[in-house]
Amino acid sequence: MTSLNSPGLRFAFGTLTVLPVRVTRWDRATARAGMLCAPLAGLVVGLLAAGLGALSLLAGSGPLLAAVASVAVPAALTRGLHLDGLADTADGLGSGKPAGDALRIMKQSDIGPFGVITLLLVLLAQVAVLFELYGERGWAHGALGAVVAAVAARLALTLASRQGVPAARPEGLGAVVAGTVPVRWAVVVAAVTVALCAAAGAAFGPYGALHHALAVLGALAAAELLLRHCVTRFGGVTGDVFGGVAETAATAALVVLALGP
Repeated sequence: MTSLNSPGLRFAFGTLTVLPVRVTRWDRATARAGMLCAPLAGLVVGLLAAGLGALSLLAGSGPLLAAVASVAVPAALTRGLHLDGLADTADGLGSGKPAGDALRIMKQSDIGPFGVITLLLVLLAQVAVLFELYGERGWAHGALGAVVAAVAARLALTLASRQGVPAARPEGLGAVVAGTVPVRWAVVVAAVTVALCAAAGAAFGPYGALHHALAVLGALAAAELLLRHCVTRFGGVTGDVFGGVAETAATAALVVLALGP
């Protein structure tokens, strides 16, 4: 069993959140354990996002404000790191330049038009879905949607860290975690996470279980498409790509939850 004070768990929370957790080791073995624990960090982020959204409703706010609150929490708990990575990845992909030039564009501190447009559409989509869940289906649907999206986002990082996925640069967080997770372990973590999300969704009946399982699977499929495109385009992954993968997964999970009755 993973200790709450283990280096791997500290790595997961210390690199994927701004919670006051000190990373005590910074090596590939610890990175492997940390990325396997990534869904746990997502669970905490999701519970805090759901809690703020539900509290907003209890305080008398409308579902739109509750949705904004739930979207704001993950952004705040990462200092916008994943959103920044998404924007930089969009700029790199949208530049149409060779891999080396695209990677240099991604390292620049400013955000280009592709990044701005992508951020705007992604945040609008996330707020729109949570607004629908909170407003039309009830606070419990909105709260669970926030949790599932956050967990799916971090699970996508576990799979993106699997062996066989190279780093695009020799330095940075992407280089530390890239290729560290054995494929079979990543599959086990994914299967357990999907099953747990389905179990949570079962609170809304058999269809709820299937719907929430499909939301996670849809998130992983969307994240995998982006991951493969980035590996082909940039020659590997970077910290920015990991951020883009996480936000893509979170958004896709929410979109799937918005579909259907």
